Amino acid sequence: MTVAVTDHAAERFRQRVAARAGELDPRPEIIARVSRAWAAGRVSETPPDSATKRPRGALYLADLVDRDVIFVVRHDARAGEVVVITLWERERLGVPRVAQRFTDALRDHSTSGLRY
Repeated sequence: MTVAVTDHAAERFRQRVAARAGELDPRPEIIARVSRAWAAGRVSETPPDSATKRPRGALYLADLVDRDVIFVVRHDARAGEVVVITLWERERLGVPRVAQRFTDALRDHSTSGLRY
């Protein structure tokens, strides 16, 4: 299976998960995490937030390294490809890694007509 990562997903990962120190491109880390989560069967059709409407064709992969991180992907079985569109961070106890206003701004931007 091939795993592709959008620029948006790479940026959100960099902001929220803080890839290894000194790593310029988080894509290899995302690809490794998504591949392991897929192999472990951590796939769901249910959005992590019950208030969120599931985009058509979206699947959710729970990260094995950080259980608060959910990768939002699209799967093309014919091509044997998974495309990581973005990632979701579940509500956590304590202070969130990124202020809610940044996530809200991304949500507002994502509903403005972007297509995948």
